[in-house]
Amino acid sequence: MTSPEVRAQIRRYFYAGHWKIGTIARDLGVHPDAVRNAIEAEKFKSSQPLRASVADAYLGFVQQTLDEHPRLRATRIYAMIRDRGYTGSVGQLRRAVARLRPQPREAFLQLETFPGEQGQVDWAHFGSVMVGRAKRALSCFVMTLSYSRALYLEFFFDQTMENFLRGHVHAFAFFNGQPRVILYDNLKSAVLERRGNHIVFHPRLIELSAHYHFAPRPCQVRAGNRKGRVERAIRYVRESFWAGRTFTTLAECNRQAWLWRDRVAHPRPWPGGDHRTVAGAFEEERARLLPHAVHPFPAERIEPVRSAKTIYIRFDLNQYSIPPEAAYSETPETPQSPQRASALCPSPSTPPSARRISVSLQLPSAQSTLTFGFNFGIQVEWKSCRASSPVAAACRSRVPTPPSF
Repeated sequence: MTSPEVRAQIRRYFYAGHWKIGTIARDLGVHPDAVRNAIEAEKFKSSQPLRASVADAYLGFVQQTLDEHPRLRATRIYAMIRDRGYTGSVGQLRRAVARLRPQPREAFLQLETFPGEQGQVDWAHFGSVMVGRAKRALSCFVMTLSYSRALYLEFFFDQTMENFLRGHVHAFAFFNGQPRVILYDNLKSAVLERRGNHIVFHPRLIELSAHYHFAPRPCQVRAGNRKGRVERAIRYVRESFWAGRTFTTLAECNRQAWLWRDRVAHPRPWPGGDHRTVAGAFEEERARLLPHAVHPFPAERIEPVRSAKTIYIRFDLNQYSIPPEAAYSETPETPQSPQRASALCPSPSTPPSARRISVSLQLPSAQSTLTFGFNFGIQVEWKSCRASSPVAAACRSRVPTPPSF
Protein backbone atom coordinates (compact mmCIF):
# COMPACT_ATOMS: atom_id res chain seq x y z
CA MET A 1 0.00 0.00 0.00
CA THR A 2 1.27 3.45 -0.91
CA SER A 3 1.99 5.66 2.09
CA PRO A 4 0.33 9.10 2.30
CA GLU A 5 3.71 10.81 1.87
CA VAL A 6 4.50 8.92 -1.34
CA ARG A 7 0.96 9.48 -2.59
CA ALA A 8 1.29 13.24 -2.04
CA GLN A 9 4.67 13.25 -3.80
CA ILE A 10 3.22 11.35 -6.77
CA ARG A 11 0.37 13.83 -7.13
CA ARG A 12 2.79 16.77 -6.87
CA TYR A 13 5.05 15.31 -9.59
CA PHE A 14 2.07 14.62 -11.88
CA TYR A 15 -0.09 17.73 -11.44
CA ALA A 16 2.54 20.38 -10.61
CA GLY A 17 5.63 18.99 -12.34
CA HIS A 18 3.76 17.40 -15.27
CA TRP A 19 5.83 14.23 -15.03
CA LYS A 20 4.81 11.15 -16.92
CA ILE A 21 3.54 8.07 -15.11
CA GLY A 22 6.53 5.95 -16.10
CA THR A 23 8.99 8.64 -15.01
CA ILE A 24 7.33 8.93 -11.59
CA ALA A 25 7.34 5.16 -11.15
CA ARG A 26 11.06 4.88 -11.94
CA ASP A 27 12.01 7.84 -9.75
CA LEU A 28 10.09 6.67 -6.69
CA GLY A 29 10.58 2.94 -7.24
CA VAL A 30 6.87 2.11 -7.31
CA HIS A 31 4.68 0.25 -9.78
CA PRO A 32 2.99 2.31 -12.52
CA ASP A 33 -0.40 1.06 -11.30
CA ALA A 34 0.34 2.60 -7.91
CA VAL A 35 0.97 5.91 -9.66
CA ARG A 36 -2.32 5.62 -11.56
CA ASN A 37 -4.21 4.93 -8.33
CA ALA A 38 -2.60 7.92 -6.64
CA ILE A 39 -3.50 10.36 -9.39
CA GLU A 40 -6.93 8.70 -9.86
CA ALA A 41 -6.34 8.12 -13.54
CA GLU A 42 -9.77 6.56 -14.07
CA LYS A 43 -11.26 10.04 -13.83
CA PHE A 44 -9.54 10.96 -17.09
CA LYS A 45 -11.47 8.28 -18.99
CA SER A 46 -14.47 9.81 -20.69
CA SER A 47 -17.70 7.82 -20.55
CA GLN A 48 -19.26 9.86 -23.35
CA PRO A 49 -19.45 8.14 -26.74
CA LEU A 50 -17.33 9.50 -29.56
CA ARG A 51 -18.93 12.09 -31.78
CA ALA A 52 -20.37 10.75 -35.00
CA SER A 53 -18.35 11.35 -38.15
CA VAL A 54 -19.71 12.88 -41.34
CA ALA A 55 -18.46 9.82 -43.22
CA ASP A 56 -20.56 7.39 -41.12
CA ALA A 57 -23.57 7.79 -43.42
CA TYR A 58 -21.47 6.68 -46.40
CA LEU A 59 -19.67 3.71 -44.81
CA GLY A 60 -22.05 1.21 -46.40
CA PHE A 61 -21.34 2.56 -49.87
CA VAL A 62 -17.59 2.67 -49.16
CA GLN A 63 -17.60 -0.94 -47.94
CA GLN A 64 -19.53 -2.14 -50.98
CA THR A 65 -17.16 -0.30 -53.33
CA LEU A 66 -14.08 -1.74 -51.63
CA ASP A 67 -15.51 -5.27 -51.79
CA GLU A 68 -15.83 -4.92 -55.55
CA HIS A 69 -12.57 -2.98 -56.06
CA PRO A 70 -10.19 -3.69 -53.15
CA ARG A 71 -7.32 -1.59 -54.60
CA LEU A 72 -9.39 1.51 -55.39
CA ARG A 73 -7.70 4.64 -54.04
CA ALA A 74 -9.31 6.74 -51.33
CA THR A 75 -9.17 9.86 -53.51
CA ARG A 76 -11.33 8.15 -56.15
CA ILE A 77 -13.87 7.05 -53.52
CA TYR A 78 -13.84 10.62 -52.18
CA ALA A 79 -14.82 11.94 -55.61
CA MET A 80 -17.58 9.32 -55.88
CA ILE A 81 -19.23 10.11 -52.53
CA ARG A 82 -18.76 13.85 -52.93
CA ASP A 83 -21.09 13.61 -55.93
CA ARG A 84 -23.54 11.89 -53.58
CA GLY A 85 -23.57 14.74 -51.08
CA TYR A 86 -20.54 14.08 -48.83
CA THR A 87 -19.34 17.31 -47.22
CA GLY A 88 -16.54 16.02 -45.02
CA SER A 89 -12.81 16.17 -45.62
CA VAL A 90 -10.72 13.68 -47.52
CA GLY A 91 -8.78 12.95 -44.32
CA GLN A 92 -11.88 11.58 -42.59
CA LEU A 93 -12.57 9.39 -45.60
CA ARG A 94 -8.97 8.12 -45.72
CA ARG A 95 -9.25 6.89 -42.13
CA ALA A 96 -12.54 5.16 -42.92
CA VAL A 97 -11.10 3.52 -46.06
CA ALA A 98 -8.03 2.30 -44.17
CA ARG A 99 -10.32 0.69 -41.59
CA LEU A 100 -12.68 -0.91 -44.13
CA ARG A 101 -10.32 -1.94 -46.92
CA PRO A 102 -10.02 -5.77 -47.03
CA GLN A 103 -6.52 -7.02 -46.33
CA PRO A 104 -5.41 -9.68 -48.81
CA ARG A 105 -4.12 -12.88 -47.26
CA GLU A 106 -2.33 -15.05 -49.77
CA ALA A 107 -2.11 -18.77 -49.15
CA PHE A 108 1.19 -20.49 -49.91
CA LEU A 109 2.18 -24.02 -50.79
CA GLN A 110 5.11 -25.69 -49.10
CA LEU A 111 8.03 -26.08 -51.49
CA GLU A 112 9.37 -29.61 -51.82
CA THR A 113 12.38 -30.40 -53.98
CA PHE A 114 14.38 -33.50 -54.78
CA PRO A 115 17.92 -33.84 -53.43
CA GLY A 116 20.40 -32.06 -55.66
CA GLU A 117 17.65 -30.46 -57.74
CA GLN A 118 17.65 -26.80 -56.68
CA GLY A 119 19.80 -24.14 -55.05
CA GLN A 120 19.02 -20.48 -54.26
CA VAL A 121 21.42 -17.51 -54.32
CA ASP A 122 21.22 -13.95 -53.05
CA TRP A 123 23.29 -11.06 -51.72
CA ALA A 124 22.78 -9.62 -48.22
CA HIS A 125 23.87 -6.19 -47.03
CA PHE A 126 25.66 -5.97 -43.68
CA GLY A 127 26.29 -2.24 -43.40
CA SER A 128 29.70 -0.67 -44.01
CA VAL A 129 33.15 -0.77 -42.40
CA MET A 130 36.19 1.48 -42.49
CA VAL A 131 39.24 0.11 -44.30
CA GLY A 132 42.01 2.56 -43.58
CA ARG A 133 40.46 5.88 -44.61
CA ALA A 134 38.00 4.34 -47.06
CA LYS A 135 34.43 3.40 -46.19
CA ARG A 136 33.56 0.05 -47.74
CA ALA A 137 30.20 -1.67 -47.98
CA LEU A 138 30.14 -5.18 -46.52
CA SER A 139 28.05 -7.78 -48.34
CA CYS A 140 27.53 -11.49 -47.89
CA PHE A 141 27.10 -13.99 -50.71
CA VAL A 142 24.75 -16.79 -49.63
CA MET A 143 23.92 -19.99 -51.49
CA THR A 144 21.66 -22.62 -49.93
CA LEU A 145 20.57 -26.04 -51.18
CA SER A 146 16.78 -26.22 -51.14
CA TYR A 147 16.54 -29.85 -50.01
CA SER A 148 19.08 -30.08 -47.19
CA ARG A 149 19.32 -26.34 -46.30
CA ALA A 150 23.10 -26.67 -46.37
CA LEU A 151 24.55 -23.22 -47.01
CA TYR A 152 27.69 -21.49 -48.14
CA LEU A 153 28.38 -17.90 -47.13
CA GLU A 154 31.25 -15.54 -47.86
CA PHE A 155 31.70 -11.85 -47.10
CA PHE A 156 32.98 -9.38 -49.72
CA PHE A 157 33.62 -5.65 -49.86
CA ASP A 158 31.35 -5.19 -52.87
CA GLN A 159 28.81 -6.97 -55.06
CA THR A 160 30.73 -6.87 -58.31
CA MET A 161 30.27 -9.49 -60.98
CA GLU A 162 33.68 -10.96 -60.17
CA ASN A 163 32.76 -11.55 -56.53
CA PHE A 164 29.38 -12.90 -57.60
CA LEU A 165 31.08 -15.48 -59.82
CA ARG A 166 33.75 -16.16 -57.21
CA GLY A 167 31.06 -16.91 -54.63
CA HIS A 168 29.58 -19.54 -56.96
CA VAL A 169 32.97 -21.12 -57.60
CA HIS A 170 33.77 -21.36 -53.90
CA ALA A 171 30.28 -22.66 -53.06
CA PHE A 172 30.49 -25.42 -55.69
CA ALA A 173 33.92 -26.38 -54.38
CA PHE A 174 32.55 -26.58 -50.83
CA PHE A 175 29.53 -28.65 -51.88
CA ASN A 176 31.77 -30.75 -54.17
CA GLY A 177 29.12 -30.40 -56.84
CA GLN A 178 26.30 -28.14 -57.95
CA PRO A 179 22.50 -28.34 -58.10
CA ARG A 180 20.75 -28.65 -61.43
CA VAL A 181 18.80 -25.39 -61.07
CA ILE A 182 19.72 -22.18 -59.23
CA LEU A 183 17.12 -19.50 -58.49
CA TYR A 184 17.91 -15.78 -58.62
CA ASP A 185 15.91 -12.62 -58.16
CA ASN A 186 16.47 -9.41 -60.18
CA LEU A 187 20.15 -9.09 -59.29
CA LYS A 188 22.03 -7.01 -61.84
CA SER A 189 24.73 -9.65 -61.75
CA ALA A 190 22.19 -12.23 -62.91
CA VAL A 191 19.43 -10.50 -64.93
CA LEU A 192 20.30 -7.75 -67.39
CA GLU A 193 16.81 -7.23 -68.81
CA ARG A 194 13.31 -8.53 -68.24
CA ARG A 195 10.46 -8.03 -70.70
CA GLY A 196 7.47 -10.02 -69.57
CA ASN A 197 8.49 -13.66 -69.69
CA HIS A 198 11.61 -12.90 -71.73
CA ILE A 199 14.72 -12.87 -69.53
CA VAL A 200 18.18 -11.72 -70.60
CA PHE A 201 20.83 -13.19 -68.30
CA HIS A 202 24.27 -11.71 -67.81
CA PRO A 203 26.72 -13.23 -70.34
CA ARG A 204 29.21 -14.12 -67.59
CA LEU A 205 26.50 -15.99 -65.70
CA ILE A 206 25.69 -17.91 -68.88
CA GLU A 207 29.38 -18.82 -69.18
CA LEU A 208 29.41 -19.96 -65.56
CA SER A 209 26.30 -22.11 -66.03
CA ALA A 210 27.79 -23.66 -69.16
CA HIS A 211 30.99 -24.50 -67.27
CA TYR A 212 29.18 -26.13 -64.33
CA HIS A 213 26.14 -27.44 -66.28
CA PHE A 214 23.42 -25.89 -64.11
CA ALA A 215 20.39 -23.92 -65.31
CA PRO A 216 19.89 -20.34 -64.01
CA ARG A 217 16.26 -19.53 -63.33
CA PRO A 218 14.82 -16.12 -62.34
CA CYS A 219 12.13 -15.58 -59.73
CA GLN A 220 9.02 -13.51 -60.25
CA VAL A 221 9.44 -9.80 -59.56
CA ARG A 222 8.61 -8.79 -55.96
CA ALA A 223 8.00 -12.40 -54.97
CA GLY A 224 10.52 -13.16 -52.23
CA ASN A 225 8.56 -16.27 -51.26
CA ARG A 226 9.70 -17.91 -54.51
CA LYS A 227 13.20 -18.19 -53.02
CA GLY A 228 12.27 -18.32 -49.38
CA ARG A 229 15.01 -20.82 -48.49
CA VAL A 230 17.82 -18.37 -49.10
CA GLU A 231 15.83 -15.46 -47.61
CA ARG A 232 15.37 -17.48 -44.43
CA ALA A 233 19.04 -18.47 -44.49
CA ILE A 234 20.08 -14.79 -44.66
CA ARG A 235 17.83 -14.01 -41.70
CA TYR A 236 19.40 -16.93 -39.83
CA VAL A 237 22.89 -15.56 -40.58
CA ARG A 238 21.92 -12.12 -39.26
CA GLU A 239 20.38 -13.44 -36.05
CA SER A 240 22.61 -16.38 -35.20
CA PHE A 241 26.01 -15.36 -36.56
CA TRP A 242 26.29 -11.63 -37.19
CA ALA A 243 24.60 -10.20 -34.09
CA GLY A 244 27.07 -9.23 -31.37
CA ARG A 245 30.27 -10.25 -33.20
CA THR A 246 33.33 -8.12 -33.88
CA PHE A 247 36.02 -8.63 -36.52
CA THR A 248 39.36 -7.07 -37.32
CA THR A 249 39.83 -8.28 -40.92
CA LEU A 250 37.71 -9.62 -43.73
CA ALA A 251 39.62 -12.91 -43.56
CA GLU A 252 38.79 -13.22 -39.86
CA CYS A 253 35.14 -12.45 -40.61
CA ASN A 254 34.95 -15.26 -43.15
CA ARG A 255 36.89 -17.65 -40.90
CA GLN A 256 34.39 -17.15 -38.09
CA ALA A 257 31.48 -17.41 -40.53
CA TRP A 258 32.66 -20.77 -41.84
CA LEU A 259 33.35 -21.98 -38.29
CA TRP A 260 29.80 -20.98 -37.29
CA ARG A 261 28.42 -22.79 -40.33
CA ASP A 262 30.21 -26.03 -39.44
CA ARG A 263 29.52 -25.88 -35.69
CA VAL A 264 26.07 -24.25 -35.51
CA ALA A 265 24.24 -23.99 -38.84
CA HIS A 266 24.78 -27.50 -40.20
CA PRO A 267 24.40 -29.44 -36.91
CA ARG A 268 20.96 -27.84 -36.32
CA PRO A 269 17.82 -29.99 -36.77
CA TRP A 270 16.77 -30.43 -40.38
CA PRO A 271 13.54 -28.49 -41.15
CA GLY A 272 12.23 -31.52 -43.04
CA GLY A 273 12.22 -33.65 -39.89
CA ASP A 274 13.80 -33.67 -36.44
CA HIS A 275 15.12 -37.19 -36.88
CA ARG A 276 18.35 -35.87 -38.46
CA THR A 277 20.42 -32.73 -38.87
CA VAL A 278 21.10 -30.46 -41.82
CA ALA A 279 24.54 -32.05 -42.11
CA GLY A 280 22.94 -35.50 -42.35
CA ALA A 281 20.55 -34.34 -45.07
CA PHE A 282 23.45 -32.71 -46.89
CA GLU A 283 25.37 -36.00 -46.96
CA GLU A 284 22.38 -37.55 -48.72
CA GLU A 285 22.08 -34.63 -51.13
CA ARG A 286 25.80 -34.47 -51.89
CA ALA A 287 25.61 -37.76 -53.81
CA ARG A 288 22.79 -36.35 -56.01
CA LEU A 289 24.57 -33.14 -57.02
CA LEU A 290 26.03 -32.70 -60.49
CA PRO A 291 29.69 -33.81 -60.62
CA HIS A 292 32.06 -31.02 -59.73
CA ALA A 293 34.09 -29.52 -62.57
CA VAL A 294 37.70 -30.61 -62.84
CA HIS A 295 38.91 -27.04 -63.42
CA PRO A 296 37.39 -24.02 -61.64
CA PHE A 297 35.73 -21.30 -63.65
CA PRO A 298 38.05 -18.28 -64.16
CA ALA A 299 36.43 -15.53 -62.09
CA GLU A 300 39.35 -13.11 -62.15
CA ARG A 301 38.91 -9.43 -62.79
CA ILE A 302 40.89 -7.85 -65.62
CA GLU A 303 40.93 -4.07 -65.64
CA PRO A 304 43.11 -1.59 -67.57
CA VAL A 305 45.14 0.87 -65.50
CA ARG A 306 47.15 3.94 -66.56
CA SER A 307 49.98 5.64 -64.75
CA ALA A 308 49.90 9.45 -64.52
CA LYS A 309 52.49 11.94 -63.32
CA THR A 310 52.75 10.31 -59.88
CA ILE A 311 54.49 7.03 -59.13
CA TYR A 312 51.23 5.33 -58.17
CA ILE A 313 48.52 3.35 -59.90
CA ARG A 314 45.06 3.22 -58.40
CA PHE A 315 43.10 -0.01 -58.09
CA ASP A 316 40.09 -0.87 -55.89
CA LEU A 317 40.27 2.40 -53.92
CA ASN A 318 43.96 1.82 -53.11
CA GLN A 319 47.14 3.28 -54.56
CA TYR A 320 50.12 1.07 -55.40
CA SER A 321 53.60 2.46 -55.98
CA ILE A 322 55.43 1.93 -59.28
CA PRO A 323 59.02 2.74 -60.40
CA PRO A 324 59.56 6.34 -61.50
CA GLU A 325 60.36 5.10 -64.99
CA ALA A 326 56.77 3.89 -65.37
CA ALA A 327 55.23 7.32 -64.81
CA TYR A 328 53.47 8.90 -67.81
CA SER A 329 53.24 5.51 -69.47
CA GLU A 330 50.64 5.41 -72.21
CA THR A 331 48.06 2.61 -72.32
CA PRO A 332 46.38 2.27 -75.72
CA GLU A 333 42.70 1.65 -76.10
CA THR A 334 43.05 -1.70 -77.87
CA PRO A 335 43.16 -4.57 -75.36
CA GLN A 336 45.31 -6.68 -77.76
CA SER A 337 48.26 -4.27 -77.45
CA PRO A 338 51.27 -5.40 -75.37
CA GLN A 339 51.21 -1.99 -73.68
CA ARG A 340 47.93 -2.82 -71.93
CA ALA A 341 48.09 -2.60 -68.15
CA SER A 342 45.72 -4.85 -66.27
CA ALA A 343 44.93 -5.99 -62.74
CA LEU A 344 44.04 -9.61 -62.02
CA CYS A 345 42.20 -10.55 -58.80
CA PRO A 346 41.93 -14.29 -58.11
CA SER A 347 40.31 -16.10 -55.24
CA PRO A 348 40.31 -14.52 -51.76
CA SER A 349 41.03 -18.00 -50.43
CA THR A 350 44.59 -17.69 -51.75
CA PRO A 351 46.99 -18.37 -48.86
CA PRO A 352 48.51 -15.23 -47.26
CA SER A 353 51.96 -16.11 -48.58
CA ALA A 354 50.67 -15.80 -52.16
CA ARG A 355 48.65 -12.60 -51.70
CA ARG A 356 50.84 -10.07 -53.48
CA ILE A 357 50.94 -7.85 -56.50
CA SER A 358 53.56 -8.77 -59.09
CA VAL A 359 54.12 -6.20 -61.80
CA SER A 360 56.15 -6.76 -64.98
CA LEU A 361 57.47 -3.54 -66.50
CA GLN A 362 58.79 -3.41 -70.05
CA LEU A 363 61.59 -0.87 -70.35
CA PRO A 364 64.21 -0.26 -73.10
CA SER A 365 67.00 -1.23 -70.73
CA ALA A 366 68.84 -4.31 -69.59
CA GLN A 367 66.85 -7.01 -67.82
CA SER A 368 66.75 -6.61 -64.06
CA THR A 369 64.51 -7.56 -61.15
CA LEU A 370 63.90 -5.65 -57.94
CA THR A 371 61.39 -5.55 -55.10
CA PHE A 372 59.70 -2.19 -54.79
CA GLY A 373 57.95 -1.17 -51.58
CA PHE A 374 54.85 -2.34 -49.73
CA ASN A 375 51.36 -0.85 -49.78
CA PHE A 376 48.55 -2.13 -47.52
CA GLY A 377 50.59 -5.26 -46.74
CA ILE A 378 50.98 -6.18 -50.43
CA GLN A 379 54.38 -7.07 -51.81
CA VAL A 380 55.16 -5.41 -55.13
CA GLU A 381 57.70 -6.99 -57.47
CA TRP A 382 59.03 -5.27 -60.58
CA LYS A 383 60.74 -6.81 -63.58
CA SER A 384 62.14 -4.74 -66.42
CA CYS A 385 63.15 -6.07 -69.83
CA ARG A 386 64.26 -4.77 -73.20
CA ALA A 387 61.40 -4.17 -75.60
CA SER A 388 60.83 -2.17 -78.76
CA SER A 389 57.41 -0.96 -77.57
CA PRO A 390 56.95 2.10 -75.35
CA VAL A 391 56.89 1.79 -71.58
CA ALA A 392 53.97 -0.35 -70.41
CA ALA A 393 53.06 -2.11 -67.19
CA ALA A 394 50.99 -5.25 -66.69
CA CYS A 395 49.73 -5.52 -63.16
CA ARG A 396 48.57 -8.88 -61.90
CA SER A 397 46.87 -8.37 -58.55
CA ARG A 398 45.99 -11.04 -56.08
CA VAL A 399 43.51 -10.20 -53.33
CA PRO A 400 45.64 -8.77 -50.51
CA THR A 401 45.48 -9.54 -46.85
CA PRO A 402 42.45 -7.39 -45.88
CA PRO A 403 43.23 -4.35 -43.76
CA SER A 404 41.72 -4.04 -40.30
CA PHE A 405 38.26 -2.60 -39.87
